[in-house]
Amino acid sequence: MPGMPAKVHLETNRAQFRLPPGLDGVELYRAHMLSHTFEPHSHDAFGLGIIDAGAERFRYRGALHLAPRQSLVMMNLDELHTGEAVTEEGWRYRMIYIAPPTLFALSGESGWWFGDAVRQDPARALALSRLLDALWHGQDALCCAGLLLEIACLLRPHARVPERPRQEAPHRLDRVRDYIVAYYGHVITLKEMASLISMSPYHFLRQFKARFHATPHQMLMAYRLNQAKRMFARGMAAADVAAAAGLTDQAHLTRTFALRYGTTPVRYQKQVVSAAC
Repeated sequence: MPGMPAKVHLETNRAQFRLPPGLDGVELYRAHMLSHTFEPHSHDAFGLGIIDAGAERFRYRGALHLAPRQSLVMMNLDELHTGEAVTEEGWRYRMIYIAPPTLFALSGESGWWFGDAVRQDPARALALSRLLDALWHGQDALCCAGLLLEIACLLRPHARVPERPRQEAPHRLDRVRDYIVAYYGHVITLKEMASLISMSPYHFLRQFKARFHATPHQMLMAYRLNQAKRMFARGMAAADVAAAAGLTDQAHLTRTFALRYGTTPVRYQKQVVSAAC
């Protein structure tokens, strides 16, 4: 992964979250990033969006992608990814995060999966931009439900259904990933993870990176911060979230949260909790 900045310059980087009324499992995000570089992180939802201006470069599923203006960005859930500007002007973009049960119930089809992280489809990109803007400003739950359906229908041609392609047999390293998910709030050592599958620590480290395109620490931190988002959305206090997510203290939480989501925990909680009230 590329080197990461020590802090987020919030005066030059703007990020906002919103929960549209009446829609469970849906989160909206819009941002203008000039100098921020996102650390590896993931979402427990499909991330679908549009680059409105500038261009973004990001690493996803072991490859480096470039998303220029008016390109669609389509990410599958639980996939680690980064993000950074290509030029000094940064990039402006909007995303919608849709939980799998919500997307499946909305579409009537199970097993949605997106093979391409970036697609050039100017007509759909423009339409998605308009729909996301309308959904961001939507106040009526019924209207928002209709807009969400339009988004699902708009992106359906880019989705692979009814199942994820190239189904893989269970891999023994998946056991370590599941262990990280189960014990994210605990201190987990390299030796401890390697012993789960009877590997030497550094051999395990190489194998893990080759399979998941991230180090065990990067995956652990991504999952911790993903869970921290959930806790903030439930109204938990920052100090309690830091402890529950396995982070050192509230300052550690603030720093790592901002590096992954482009905003502080306080700002995020204010945006999503007030929208849910």
